Amino acid sequence: MSLNQEKLSEFLTQFVHDFGATMHASTVIVGEKLGLYRALAAAGALTPAELAEKTGTAERYVREWLAAQAASGYVTYEADTGRYGLTPEQALALADETSAVYLPGAFRIAASTFKDEAKITQAFLTGKGVGWHEHDTDLFVGTEMFFRPNYVANLIASWLPALDGVIARLKEGARVADVGCGHGASTILMANAFPRSTFVGYDYHAESIAEANKSAERAGVADRVGFARAFAKDYPGSDFDLVAFFDCLHDMGDPPGAARHVLRSLKADGTWMIVEPFAHEKLEDNLNPIGRIFFSASTMICTPSSLAQEVGMGLGAQAGDGRLREIVLGGGFGSFRRVAETPFNRVFEARP
Repeated sequence: MSLNQEKLSEFLTQFVHDFGATMHASTVIVGEKLGLYRALAAAGALTPAELAEKTGTAERYVREWLAAQAASGYVTYEADTGRYGLTPEQALALADETSAVYLPGAFRIAASTFKDEAKITQAFLTGKGVGWHEHDTDLFVGTEMFFRPNYVANLIASWLPALDGVIARLKEGARVADVGCGHGASTILMANAFPRSTFVGYDYHAESIAEANKSAERAGVADRVGFARAFAKDYPGSDFDLVAFFDCLHDMGDPPGAARHVLRSLKADGTWMIVEPFAHEKLEDNLNPIGRIFFSASTMICTPSSLAQEVGMGLGAQAGDGRLREIVLGGGFGSFRRVAETPFNRVFEARP
């Protein structure tokens, strides 16, 4: 076999970047959990000893951690003073939990896939699914941490306004169901923005529902927001003005069945908002850095989740608009259109 040395060198270079990023991921989680990024952002440039003192951590560990962060481009290093710091951009992404680009949650999701690798490997051999509830807790925590900033940036400002007539209803007082709500970040964001409306979040994962109810209490919206355990095909309630599915339709075992139930639960003039990962129609057009993230997540999380449920369609996180349209219209809806997008998401409106 003849080898192209230039191509081999390119691939090995990619490996070095990938392996470094993989090893770096756990250090980000350490920094988030221990408040190391937040302390750096608050204090400015610090020596390892100063950061360790401020965070109640051991200086020798902090010194090594800071060197790893500097090598990865996650902190700055001043060689003449031996101090480390964060640029405003780094601080926004790593230390500000209210920021629209807060990133540490993504690494918690990645960590969960390593912890669950043995289960997924076995599933490859049996063809069986691995339910959402069977994953490590890092997945549930990381999903809320990583997805919430995206919702903060887009949900109220652009996604809901793109839906025909929905903002007016929400301002007047609408009934809203958030299906697959997880820890309730999307539900609570909407409740804070529209105080005349009432909201209920549904998820089959009991532990997430418990966390969501706690979050509603902390946010002061529990009088208008409730969370309950239910599946997408049997959640209670009817005459909803809006039903929302945030990044979860592809995780379900029976998306067409879910579509039929949504239709039954909506008012005759209601709206179904579906938020899904960004994807192009053709596989080859998704072979890029964004597709790499979503296909990997779909392999380790989304497809196993679907295969663990009844029907087990295994839609996957990169289903194109055409496949989603087929599911929604096949569920009895009269219209389906893409109304908004970001580099990470597509937003669809379905009407009866």
